[in-house]
Amino acid sequence: MEIDWKVVGKATNETLYMLGYSLLFTVILGLLLGVLLFLTSDKQLLGGKFYARIIYGALSLLVNVLRSVPFVILMILIMPFTKFLVGTKIGVVGAIPPLVVAAAPFFARLVESALREVDRGVIEAATAMGASKGMIVLHVLLREARTGLIAAVTITAVTLVSYTAMSGVIGGGGLGDLAMRYGYQRFMIEVMAVTVLLMLILVQILQMVGDALVRYFSRR
Repeated sequence: MEIDWKVVGKATNETLYMLGYSLLFTVILGLLLGVLLFLTSDKQLLGGKFYARIIYGALSLLVNVLRSVPFVILMILIMPFTKFLVGTKIGVVGAIPPLVVAAAPFFARLVESALREVDRGVIEAATAMGASKGMIVLHVLLREARTGLIAAVTITAVTLVSYTAMSGVIGGGGLGDLAMRYGYQRFMIEVMAVTVLLMLILVQILQMVGDALVRYFSRR
């Protein structure tokens, strides 16, 4: 059976579109959330204060709840929010908000974990020199944890590839939607094989780029 490569190309572009925008917003929101989780945790810059414990508890609960909900179910649950935010519940644009909602908490935990690997002596030295909390975050924490953060972005990007495929189950577009409509519903095994191969290639490229960046910044 002949494969329509124009359709495959369109689906690939849709997947890259979803991946690019969802990863961008995930990194922005997840980084902010992860830094805040780290700062308000015990024995950190804001830890120990009453308000910090409340913030950490509330954010930690929210992150844990969102991470525990399967992605397909999460897409359905937040459809009204998605409709309000982007004007549609389905399609490529409609898939981006649930992708971000699902991936941002996951990335935030990775950010928090990466920041915990920073030597406390470096933080204490910056504090003793009179650096503000903002300067410590920007010039000490994020700089010292950059290889861990790059690895976290890579892991999140790979995870988002699988999420974009799952979004095709409810009409999210992309390679997942192509595999569902042609590969599964129409029994076109060739299309299914091509979509799986393309996603494997995409994951491999993401992993190679991430590993290369980690090696580069590890030497600096």
